[in-house]
Amino acid sequence: MSQPKVLALVGGICTDSLNLKLFEFFKETAGARFSLDRFKIETLPFFSQDIENDPPSVVTEFKSRIKASDAVLIVTPEYNRSFPGVLKNALDWGSRPYGQNLWPGKPAGIIGTSPGAIGTFGAQNQLRQVLSFLDLRTMSSPEFYFTFPKELSGGKLPGPSSDFLKLYVDKFEEWVAWHLKAR
Repeated sequence: MSQPKVLALVGGICTDSLNLKLFEFFKETAGARFSLDRFKIETLPFFSQDIENDPPSVVTEFKSRIKASDAVLIVTPEYNRSFPGVLKNALDWGSRPYGQNLWPGKPAGIIGTSPGAIGTFGAQNQLRQVLSFLDLRTMSSPEFYFTFPKELSGGKLPGPSSDFLKLYVDKFEEWVAWHLKAR
């Protein structure tokens, strides 16, 4: 079987985003198991019903990447116990216009990090509610949220975090494969 095509949505959009770094660690850990396609969701305009039936080309490109994907990986920071608006905006574009939701049935995974004590627990909890409504098949275990280390030794995650990320990647690979086989 060919590599599953995984569309990655990274909700941390600042130049020194911890979650963008986490995505890079995910890519490195996953190796050649997936064909990872990161879409820069910050390039999408704010969703508006005024333009949903005649969207700008960046939205059309985003929708074509959703259609071409086998699965979705969401990497989210946490702001005020929730996920960032830029991520909600991307999810909305993928589900609109009404009746044209592109997300149903796609297996999904969520990871996230922050400097806070509980990582991205609150953000992921709220995000799971939205993904459930959109009918994405979100992997429930293991959950991956952690406090990002203040210092990275040689640009690497510390041993226990690196080991847990490997476990997550293994489980995500199984999750995606199971769903693709079930289709």
